Amino acid sequence: MFAPVAWLAVVLWLLRAFLGQMDVPTSQSYTMAVVGAEERTVMASATTVSRSTGAAVGPTVATALWSTTSASVPFIAGALVKITYDLTLWSLFRRVKPPEEAMLERRIR
Repeated sequence: MFAPVAWLAVVLWLLRAFLGQMDVPTSQSYTMAVVGAEERTVMASATTVSRSTGAAVGPTVATALWSTTSASVPFIAGALVKITYDLTLWSLFRRVKPPEEAMLERRIR
């Protein structure tokens, strides 16, 4: 059990809520910067639909995990999915510069 007392569970849950969506504005801004102007609407829709689908399916999966395993398994699974998502984004795009950043680097050189 991760939080043996209720107040600690509440603190951890609130911390997760505060930090859980912290990457959304950054990833949305970055995504809009690296795609062309004509593709921005499609890209914004695709990212929003994928995020919404995960949010819609998540409770069903969590309930199934909770009822068939330990109560901590849905939380661990959710954390692993989030960490995998963040690391995948980082590894795929760490060398892709937004146009304004690439232009700034060219001016400096």
